[in-house]
Amino acid sequence: MRFPHRSLIRLSGPDTIALLERTVTNSVKDWAAGEVRYGALLTPQGKIISDYTVLRTDDGVLLDVHEDAAEDLMKRLKMFRLRAAVEIALDDTFAAVRDPDGSDPRSPTLWGRKWVPLAEAGDLIPDADWTANRIAAGVPEWGSDYRAAEVFPTDINMDVMGGIDYKKGCFVGQEVASRMKRRGKIRKRTLIVHGAGLTAGADILAGAPIGTVTSAAGDTGLALVRTDRLQKALTGSADLTCNEAPARFELQDWAEAELAALTETDDE
Repeated sequence: MRFPHRSLIRLSGPDTIALLERTVTNSVKDWAAGEVRYGALLTPQGKIISDYTVLRTDDGVLLDVHEDAAEDLMKRLKMFRLRAAVEIALDDTFAAVRDPDGSDPRSPTLWGRKWVPLAEAGDLIPDADWTANRIAAGVPEWGSDYRAAEVFPTDINMDVMGGIDYKKGCFVGQEVASRMKRRGKIRKRTLIVHGAGLTAGADILAGAPIGTVTSAAGDTGLALVRTDRLQKALTGSADLTCNEAPARFELQDWAEAELAALTETDDE
């Protein structure tokens, strides 16, 4: 079955990897045909224009992006192309489909995907099913949790999901992204939250707001949270609520470690 709301952009030609090396966040070294990676193109100010999963092909790459972001992303890549020998075009002959035997670089619990000829792709995965899967995996999505130029990569955990190569020679927005990494304290994170009152756009409160629900599937959602405020709320055993119903966060190991580090810094 096909993933909903996806478009494919095919880049081909001898300068494809060189173009990606100087523009996008993901690593392009030692990239074998058939390998899938996760990345994004940023604004010069370090915010995400669009993220994507990307398949290395024999003669280039296939970018899998949200359908509403595809035209803008393609336009910007063409702008950066200059005189490079790279062909950039939408590919409507293939589609992203669920691969029960595959994996996604963003999370081991996210449904795997592969790309097949459109005639073999089948029906669309229901929006509700895909939303429930990605929320349970803790993976935000362009178009639901954020849109172009609204968030920094660390806001949606791209660094945790392997979407940024900080050791690259350069990429658009690298200076800002690297400075946030070197600073050591990530101000905002997207976290899994549970509660009966979750609705997109609702605040999560601990007396004062500590974050906002960005998407929800039943009693589970994702929320963009101020980590310092959440840390203080958890340390003080404050009651968390959303739409007047109790809420609680499901913290992955990396999130627990970051919050613990904030607590240790406060104790110094």
